[in-house]
Amino acid sequence: MENRARLYTTAVLILIGGVVFWHPSVWRSNIPIPLSPPPITRAAETDLPIANSFGTAVSLPEELPSETFFKMIREFSEPGGSFMYENFLSNERSYQDPIPSLMREAKAGRVYLGVGPEQNFTYIAAMRPAMAFIIDIRRQNMLELLMYKALFRMASNRGEFASLLFSRRPTARFDERSDAEDLFQWLASASRDDRFFEKNLSEIQRQLALDSEDAQIVEDVYRVFYSIGPNLTYASTNRYAPSGPSYEELMTYRDDTGRNWSYLASEENFRFVKEMQRKNLIVPLVGDFAGPKAIRTVGRYLTDHHAMVGAFYVSNVEMYILASPQWKSFCRNVAALPMDQSSVFIRFLIGRYAYASSSLSFGPRNVSVLSPMIDVLTGVTKGYAPSYYELIRASR
Repeated sequence: MENRARLYTTAVLILIGGVVFWHPSVWRSNIPIPLSPPPITRAAETDLPIANSFGTAVSLPEELPSETFFKMIREFSEPGGSFMYENFLSNERSYQDPIPSLMREAKAGRVYLGVGPEQNFTYIAAMRPAMAFIIDIRRQNMLELLMYKALFRMASNRGEFASLLFSRRPTARFDERSDAEDLFQWLASASRDDRFFEKNLSEIQRQLALDSEDAQIVEDVYRVFYSIGPNLTYASTNRYAPSGPSYEELMTYRDDTGRNWSYLASEENFRFVKEMQRKNLIVPLVGDFAGPKAIRTVGRYLTDHHAMVGAFYVSNVEMYILASPQWKSFCRNVAALPMDQSSVFIRFLIGRYAYASSSLSFGPRNVSVLSPMIDVLTGVTKGYAPSYYELIRASR
């Protein structure tokens, strides 16, 4: 009887395995095989009330007082999580490719949402939003963006900004008519300056007035930029991290028409971002895309101020939240944002996900694309979360 039971169990397992192996939904050739993303440590998810302590208005503020700015960071943010890479800068070579399409579709006076560090400044410089929120699971990212905020305030032009960012002090005068290539050639004429770094760090810390733990993180981040300089890459501090272009290369890339859209490509781009920073209208937050608070609180604030999302740069974060509960939470969070048919995601697609966005069976391994946000709202309204593949196949 015992042997018969074992044989019966084995037969059932083989039968189930055969069904799974041969089921067409598993082996359809047009469905990409999911990649295995690196692990993320998330804060515990709890039901947090979406409070409104900023009132209502017919439009977004033209400027935020500093007290309101820091209060917004505190009240909108979630407890931080961690990621296996530090992400001091982007590693997306294709990040400028969607900008011409974004410029055709973006409407004036909208709100920009994003994730990660400096890439957001380029999208903001191109889109010219009324306000921006940058949401990242890593508290370090929020603090890096506050470091940037202090540097924007300290610099009067791109030359001074780049000099401060990397603690290099060229002796030649910077020509504000220079393009990004000339800017970094000018910067290359100077070496690291220890006293300049310490002076700059002291001023950054004075402006931000952080507690000792956060101040140490800002110092560590700033020291990375100082020690490596414009050759800093995604893998500079972790040899296991994916490779990517240097900071200089990111700032000097051009699109297919030969235009460089980076925030350091022109004084006009730089000064728009600098003015947004001066008015406290670029708000960095700590938040999980599938978390219970950050995105939803931004949505509540925008609704209360009759504002609409123009673009949401999500990079490839969605890859890390494809597990069903997290994906459904993310879709519900997105559906809480005010949007219309012109609101778009800016996505960075990797490997087979990139192939899935194309009608061709081949193409670039990594690609940056635009996708309509309304597809998420439509699905959630009908009672289901659209799949990642459905969303990226609507990319353009």
